[in-house]
Amino acid sequence: YPLPGSLGFEEQDVKTFASWGIDYLKYDNCHHDGSKPIERYPVMSKALKKAGRPIFFSLCEWGEMHPAEWGFHVGNSWRTTCDITDTWESMISRADQNELYAQYARPGGWNDPDMLEIGNGGMTKDEYIVHFSLWAISKAPLLLGCDIRNMTQETIEIISNKEVIAVNQDSYGIQARKARMHGDEEIWVAPLSSYRTVVVILNRGSVRYSVTAFWEDMGLDPNTVVEARDLWEHKTLKNRFVGNITTMLNPHSCKMYVLKPIS
Repeated sequence: YPLPGSLGFEEQDVKTFASWGIDYLKYDNCHHDGSKPIERYPVMSKALKKAGRPIFFSLCEWGEMHPAEWGFHVGNSWRTTCDITDTWESMISRADQNELYAQYARPGGWNDPDMLEIGNGGMTKDEYIVHFSLWAISKAPLLLGCDIRNMTQETIEIISNKEVIAVNQDSYGIQARKARMHGDEEIWVAPLSSYRTVVVILNRGSVRYSVTAFWEDMGLDPNTVVEARDLWEHKTLKNRFVGNITTMLNPHSCKMYVLKPIS
């Protein structure tokens, strides 16, 4: 049955949104008429350009037609996955799917693996820290999916980590890639401005592991000496590191470091 929507009324609705002071539009794919997203979404894009105010255009066609390949010319972000749920398996699989399109993300156009589930109660604190770390290093939109009226202190601490948010908002806007995968161990890496590198060292498994990230996997010269900043502990490690950095990880947990060359 028909439901209210903007299909066929794009310009009219955009004028209304603009009059309300809206600055972010998520255009969903529900109850469409069977036409292709690559035909429908540009119509809204053109309407938004006439809005008279900047409105961020979030395409949400659930990644069905690989919008990363065409979305940059239409909007500002595009869903690369179907809907996320508040479980480890759903979250980590969305991160995996989103990573496949890393090459298409850049300032002005971002891959969107769906909203954050932090605070909804379906995962552990360590799992939510992994969730926020991977979304941040992937330059994904950080959209809260919990009831912000009832957030716990733990939830607030995770989602308000300014150092992790700064990685997400870094001016380079380069999405992380998996530099190495070995069983349940993964190394996610992205270059940052000011000659820095951010790395998420991840244990996806159910056993405690010691995991090593190697400079050569990150594109760093093996002889580079770096200072490591732990973004979740909010401390700069006393040791200097050359060639690699090793950390012990509990199941479904990660470390997130910003590496800064000092020689």
